[in-house]
Amino acid sequence: MVEVKRVHLLISGCVQGVFFRANAKKMADLFRLKGWVKNLATGQVELYAIGPEEQLKKIIEWSHHGPPRAHVTKVDILWDKNLGNAHSFEVI
Repeated sequence: MVEVKRVHLLISGCVQGVFFRANAKKMADLFRLKGWVKNLATGQVELYAIGPEEQLKKIIEWSHHGPPRAHVTKVDILWDKNLGNAHSFEVI
């Protein structure tokens, strides 16, 4: 049985208005992750994902560059922070 883990990301840079959330959902669906992604008033994008560690590492790697129009300057990573369960991956 695969162990399920959780990761919470705060992504900084030019990450709003560049389809970051929509692309994050596509990637999360591709990696079969559950959770959510949303814009913050600070200009950051917050992403919370649940799934196998190897798949979570893939969304983390993707988050360091994001979609083509994004310019990511920093990704804060917090493993195993429980922000609740999810049945799918949603854009909030």
